Amino acid sequence: MLHLNVNDEISRLKAVVLGTAENNGPVPKAEEAYDPKSLEHILAGTYPKESDMITEMNAFDAVLKKYGVSVFRPEVLKDCNQIFSRDIAFVIENKLVKANILPDREKEFEAIFHVLEYIDPQHILIPPEEVHVEGGDVMPWNDHIFMGTYTAADYPDQITARTNAQAVRFIKQQFPNKTVKAFELRKSKNARENALHLDCCFQPLGKGKAILHKNGFLVEAEYQWLVDFFGEENIFEITSDEMYHMFSNVFSISPDVVVSEQNFKRLNNWLREQGFTVEEIPYSEIAKQEGLLRCSTLPLIRE
Repeated sequence: MLHLNVNDEISRLKAVVLGTAENNGPVPKAEEAYDPKSLEHILAGTYPKESDMITEMNAFDAVLKKYGVSVFRPEVLKDCNQIFSRDIAFVIENKLVKANILPDREKEFEAIFHVLEYIDPQHILIPPEEVHVEGGDVMPWNDHIFMGTYTAADYPDQITARTNAQAVRFIKQQFPNKTVKAFELRKSKNARENALHLDCCFQPLGKGKAILHKNGFLVEAEYQWLVDFFGEENIFEITSDEMYHMFSNVFSISPDVVVSEQNFKRLNNWLREQGFTVEEIPYSEIAKQEGLLRCSTLPLIRE
């Protein structure tokens, strides 16, 4: 049995589901794009090649195993993008919450049934249909759960709006002992302004540090709440260009080990100055789909 345990973003990782880029399928048509960044690369003819993405994910897998993490992979489905396992489920405390994702992606969840077999069925939560939520918008942080959301009237028209007000209420009901803090995110068809998920503009780190991008937040007071929570001196503020390249979507294996993209020079230098061990890997091809390291992981057990 797997005894789920995730209470934050940084405690030493013991078990994780890492997505897969195998049998990723043909380049999507423009009308099939789930996000503006993928659309941008489809139209430009620069959409990532499957072989390059497999190489990048293998590098991530090797780093995780270097630190003794048990790595599960999804069953490979034919012509299916299964890279972003954070989209399909997430763990809070000892509960795995199935994400209510875009209907086209339901089979991605079925591809991890071989992992779910090791989890007590009572610890798997299936939200009602009206609850829309993806793991990129949900961050357990000790007594808090941070959630990205979008509650404006045009929610149904925004393909980049993934977590709704009903999801915030659902998480509050399921985890009444936690303080759920929701943040309105900026949604845009412009990839350089769009915050697809909370982890596209915010990431808590070990040592009391955090990565933030102000313009990812629609409400300045909510951004300021995070600045006050972590302390201005502990925050690495990224530019709009750095948000576009997914600088905030790094991944903590432990409080002092961070996996980061090898081209994030300004961030990686800062992390080392703060005393972190930075494991740099190539991930810039996968980034073309508006997702990066955190998006590719579904942590099951942290110490």
